[in-house]
Amino acid sequence: MRKIRVGSRGSKLALWQTDYVINELKKKNQDIKFEKIIIKTKGDKILDTALSKVGDKGLFTKELELSLLNNEIDIAVHSMKDVPTNIDDNLIISCVLKREKTEDVFISNKYKSFNDLKPKSIVGTSSLRRKAFLQNKRNDIIYTDIRGNLDTRLRKLDEGQYDAIILAYAGIHRLGLDNRIREFISIEDITPAVGQGAIGIQTRKNDIFVNDIVKLINDEITFKCVSIERFLLNKIEGGCQIPFGCYSYLSDNKIFVKFDLFNDNKKVSIFESFSRELSYVEIGNIIYNKFKAMI
Repeated sequence: MRKIRVGSRGSKLALWQTDYVINELKKKNQDIKFEKIIIKTKGDKILDTALSKVGDKGLFTKELELSLLNNEIDIAVHSMKDVPTNIDDNLIISCVLKREKTEDVFISNKYKSFNDLKPKSIVGTSSLRRKAFLQNKRNDIIYTDIRGNLDTRLRKLDEGQYDAIILAYAGIHRLGLDNRIREFISIEDITPAVGQGAIGIQTRKNDIFVNDIVKLINDEITFKCVSIERFLLNKIEGGCQIPFGCYSYLSDNKIFVKFDLFNDNKKVSIFESFSRELSYVEIGNIIYNKFKAMI
């Protein structure tokens, strides 16, 4: 029986996502054995510094990519929002599974909604994107960095270190923690991060056998929409260091793109729709050229 080695980070969420990928692959490939290999990344080790201050792209992916290049694993499972836009020429994102809801959520033991927060309440988030959008909505709140996996962040909230925290819905939902959600935050208030809610599979470019297998569970629309978002992130040379949100989706047979960037405390917003027949590069270039004309 042919074996495929699947690399994963060791957090509960990463393991859930990897198990989900393996189960989906097994449905299409019953004669293949899948072995899960846990790999610790730099981002898992640095827990006392905001990601935007570390200044290193690939914090949650680099070690997995090295294992691919060294032929220690055959597949790396990623949260697409963690994957840098520039990856090694010998590697590819070969598959993106159907996307979960992309919204962020408000979690609190004291308040029912973000608008209910009292002035000077402490809200935990490590994302410059979330901070910029929320400060634009309410600048009377104290936004403080919070690091750690989901369990750690919820524990810090329960210990009273924060009045509320902001997290991505996808992770909370995948771990069965929907009961902690007090409010969904509209994408009009916080534009999602690039790739938010999407699980991706990275492989070696020349591994035709593995690539043919993983493509069987690829969701073409999610792949295209995430590709548009990643194209634009690459164009503006962003990562964790800039407050940028971008969300692309299919509706009424058209591709919609919501693009929001805070530049020198000024919000630049673009919202356009396109024929689904256009390539992700064509759509991305139209949005980027419009952005360049606005700044």
